Amino acid sequence: MIYLRNIAFYLTFYGGSIGLVIVAVLAAWFAPSRVRAVCDAWSNLHHWACENLLGIRVVETGQRPDARAFYAIKHESFFEAIELPHNFDYPALFAKQELFDIPGWGLAARRYGAIPVAREEGAKALRVMIREARRFMDAGRPIVIFPEGTRVPHGQQKQLGAGFAALYKLLGLPVVPVAVDSGPVYQRFWKRPGTITLHFGEAIEPGLPREEIEARTLAAINALNGAPAIAQD
Repeated sequence: MIYLRNIAFYLTFYGGSIGLVIVAVLAAWFAPSRVRAVCDAWSNLHHWACENLLGIRVVETGQRPDARAFYAIKHESFFEAIELPHNFDYPALFAKQELFDIPGWGLAARRYGAIPVAREEGAKALRVMIREARRFMDAGRPIVIFPEGTRVPHGQQKQLGAGFAALYKLLGLPVVPVAVDSGPVYQRFWKRPGTITLHFGEAIEPGLPREEIEARTLAAINALNGAPAIAQD
């Protein structure tokens, strides 16, 4: 049954993704205001396929804040990245520069509101990231980052990227850590039925020293991770 569920999922989601990506690229060129609707449809398709074909139940715990916030999310699998438009109201997210180099897709991502992270450009890249993030903040959009910078297997944790504390300081927003435990059921080719929890931790106030904000955020995003070990680069 697991194999049949997975085959149905891959045919439905990735088959549908081909058409939606083409529509998103066309919208990015000719109707930028429509890009959001296409990305929302793609994320909603994924959510539906996970719940109805894979048998994955998605639950949310904790309390989301009413005010603007900087969301720091645990990254165990592609699940949480694809689910962002479904879980948040038009999020602006930080993403690796390499993703924006993909023809067509990169333009659609920019039109949606993804912010490139060009790590090799240092302070110049940080200035661009802050400018873009503030523009989206002014529009009332939630700002989202995967602070570990890459997917980390369930049961492990990785020190936060160097840019996270700088963004926290310059944006002046409270950080809302979001713990995710998608790895055991989703981070494999043959995905398993089960439950994925998104836990919204207590907001962490702005203005803390770097060591404190990093330590508190790291602990909070790993709240569903058992007793995590430090992953090696």
